Amino acid sequence: MSKRDKTKLSDRSTPEASCSKVSEQSISSLVSESVEELEDGQESSSVVSLHTNDIQTNHNKVQILHNIIVERYEGDKCEDLFHGEGVAYFQGGHVYKGSFSNGLMHGRGEYIWSDGLKYQGDFKSNVPMGHGTYTWLDGSTYEGEIHHGIRHGVGTYKCAKTSNVYRGQWYLGRRQGKGIMHYNQASWYKGDWLNNCREGFGVRHYPSGNVYEGQWRNNVQNGEGTMRWTQLEQQYSGQWVNGVQDGKGMHTWFRRRLPCSQYPCMNEYNGEFVQGMRHGRGKFSYASGAVYCGEWKHDKKHGQGKYTFENGNAFEGEFIKDCVAEFPAFTPGVNGTRTPSPGDSPKIQSSTNYSLLGSDMALNIQTLLSRVPEAHRDQELKQVEFAVLRHIGLLREIYSFYSSLGHEQSPDKTFPLTHLQFLHILKDCNAHQHGITLAQMDRLISEDIQPDEVRSPFTTILPRECVSYIITTAYHIYYKDIESSNNVLAACFSKLMKQNIIPNAKNVKGPLFCHPVHAAVACNYTDRCWDIYQALCNANTFHPGQSLTVRHFIWMFKDLGLYDNELTVSKVLEILSVENPAIYNITHSNLDLEITFLEFFEALLGCAELKGKPIQDMDHHENTVQDITELSLLQNESRKQNSFSDISSCAGSTKSFELSLFEEMEKQIPAFTTKEAAEVTGTEKQLEDWTQKTQQFFTWIFFPAYAHSVKVKELVEEQRLRLIEKNKTALAEANDKQRHIMQLEAVKRREEEDGKRREEEDGKRREEEDGKRSGVPDNNLIHSPPPATTPVTSTTSVASKSSSNSRSKKKK
Repeated sequence: MSKRDKTKLSDRSTPEASCSKVSEQSISSLVSESVEELEDGQESSSVVSLHTNDIQTNHNKVQILHNIIVERYEGDKCEDLFHGEGVAYFQGGHVYKGSFSNGLMHGRGEYIWSDGLKYQGDFKSNVPMGHGTYTWLDGSTYEGEIHHGIRHGVGTYKCAKTSNVYRGQWYLGRRQGKGIMHYNQASWYKGDWLNNCREGFGVRHYPSGNVYEGQWRNNVQNGEGTMRWTQLEQQYSGQWVNGVQDGKGMHTWFRRRLPCSQYPCMNEYNGEFVQGMRHGRGKFSYASGAVYCGEWKHDKKHGQGKYTFENGNAFEGEFIKDCVAEFPAFTPGVNGTRTPSPGDSPKIQSSTNYSLLGSDMALNIQTLLSRVPEAHRDQELKQVEFAVLRHIGLLREIYSFYSSLGHEQSPDKTFPLTHLQFLHILKDCNAHQHGITLAQMDRLISEDIQPDEVRSPFTTILPRECVSYIITTAYHIYYKDIESSNNVLAACFSKLMKQNIIPNAKNVKGPLFCHPVHAAVACNYTDRCWDIYQALCNANTFHPGQSLTVRHFIWMFKDLGLYDNELTVSKVLEILSVENPAIYNITHSNLDLEITFLEFFEALLGCAELKGKPIQDMDHHENTVQDITELSLLQNESRKQNSFSDISSCAGSTKSFELSLFEEMEKQIPAFTTKEAAEVTGTEKQLEDWTQKTQQFFTWIFFPAYAHSVKVKELVEEQRLRLIEKNKTALAEANDKQRHIMQLEAVKRREEEDGKRREEEDGKRREEEDGKRSGVPDNNLIHSPPPATTPVTSTTSVASKSSSNSRSKKKK
């Protein structure tokens, strides 16, 4: 090859300036990265910053392609230009093997730099462009989209030194957009990236099993987020600043269940944080049932606050460094889950409030005792405590059983009973079939709720509150049947236990909690349905805040256009009357009965079985259940203040929850013959059909129909407001026009009156002038001689006289 040919080929093989966009910045972006992670030992503290550093090691730089010259070429040519397949050897030891077009590297090819860096992929006009793979000398690789020689688009980077793998979006050689970084099998980050840093929303799973889910800024937690420490069994959800808790937040301490404990074993603080410490105003709920609400300073109660003990007694005053200011030796709430109380402090606890059930189970039935003569109140309270004591074991079993419905079963955790689950106890025991509805019972036990409010179904209820509510319900059901005037409360409670609770408790009815899979599916829709229920209650113009009635429920389906041949009004009434025959039967119906949220939601589940249709193209039942449980975990995360799930399941593992659901199914089916196995398969098919119908009804039918209805109402309201505004504008314009016309008429009348007045003044002025002229003698006439007169009468006067004479004759 001659020198002339070498120069010519080098000119042809060098990209034009317009195509050469590989700059110094792009060179530095194509280095092999080494992403190292800080040790995870700092995670033992509940307030420490948990973050990692991404470190780049700058080596194996990519050479600028337009600065290299071809020394030798082997391959196809066309009109003395590189064209087709060939190999080019560049000055400096670089080699390209692949496709050429019109003297340029164009198409698929492989470029190897002299230092060992290799690129395999697409070229366009001498520039790596499209899809390709970079391989560094240390074994690190990048495979994905390339733009002007830079990682840009979607690609995967694998670091040979640290075994880190990043899959996601890139921008000008940096991780930016959505992506997931695997540091090792147990450590990863999935979320938003900006300029190689975690920025935006993302989930970080640490090697210790701890999980942070929330907002990031410059590789540290910043903004709203939730941190779960699995080994410490703690969780924080709230605001973060530079990797520490700062602002509004809620910290929960999960604890192992104590022997014979009936309380939900968790401490919870909800309030303000500063630099990872409780500082400002906040509320601390202890596992024993005690509550402190007030001011905090450096993780200690400091300032004005109110401490409520397990038995309901309270102290309100000043605290100094966790101690009551008046009693410096007394530090409530710092010695574990049980809260000590001094016996020498009458302001805090009175000896007259001693309960046979213990301070942690002291009853709160003062409203009922107020109906008893004051002299008999102590005896009445003591007798009802004896009655409760006889059934305390069963009551605790019932509390534990119903509080676990809808949760993963775990021997190490207990769950607080929710208001929804308590109403289910009353419904299963047929307490609402004695002339009093669940809605009326709800109002009787909700003394702390305003009359125009509806109690949230997710409100937690402690065991002592549960027993107090049962006594209140028993009194209002059976007090008329008790003939004796003594020990009425104890007699009513014993009768309710004997006739309702003992025979029926733990026999779950209805579609919500009858099966673990039903509960897992249904709980995904409770929050949205509760919002709809509240909106319908508040929309009642006659009784705002009143519970929904059967009539309103039927109207709701009519307004949403959900009735058809399969779902009719009669079918809806039958669904509502399954557990409450007073609503509808063959002979009569009562559409004005109120229904609680429990009845509302279970009626929707019943309608879903009729309205929904199974989806034929869905995967196997296991995949369906897994999707459901993932949704259930997300639902529990959004309701952290009211529903407490297992901390290990919250760490992101849905498989254990799925297995627990099938374990519950297997408990009921110990062994099977061939026929029984076929029945089990049929049961699983029924569960799958029910799941698909429910998902379809809520996701594709009910929620979209309600959203459309709300949108239509908003549009109608906007149209009404626009029409009112338009009418106001038109009326104002008409009034302005009328005032303008009246003003013009008034001006015209004034002008006419002024014209008449001027004419009259002119006439008077002329008359005065004429009068003045007639009263003044003319000098010329005085001195002139009088005109000559003749005795001859004129013809005109003679004719007028003759005509008058002739008229007088005719009259005669």
